[in-house]
Amino acid sequence: MFYVLLVIALVANALANIFLKLGMMKFSGGISGMILKPWLFVLNAYVFSGLVFFGIALVLYSLVLSKMNLSVAYPIMTGVGFVIVLSFSVLGLHEQFIWWQWIGIVLIFLGVLLLSQGTS
Repeated sequence: MFYVLLVIALVANALANIFLKLGMMKFSGGISGMILKPWLFVLNAYVFSGLVFFGIALVLYSLVLSKMNLSVAYPIMTGVGFVIVLSFSVLGLHEQFIWWQWIGIVLIFLGVLLLSQGTS
């Protein structure tokens, strides 16, 4: 049950980062616009969606941590989320990655698999 919540939380966290990136690509106010007119920043649909997904991730991850070891939950949360965000970066945003970065992704994924074998 808690692994299901963890997966939903990590997907929500990855989506939050993706939506925030998409929102900032559309937001032209820069840092001064975020400070002087924060409503324009938050009213950006992508940024708002990102904030909602961050909230969902926070609630679900908090529930997971109430029953699961941090040493298991955190590597899964960050490692798998990292792979999701990088995959979207390459496929959706057409960002370029070179071969050793791909090796790093594989090593992170293998590390998450090893770390997730711990007790919860």
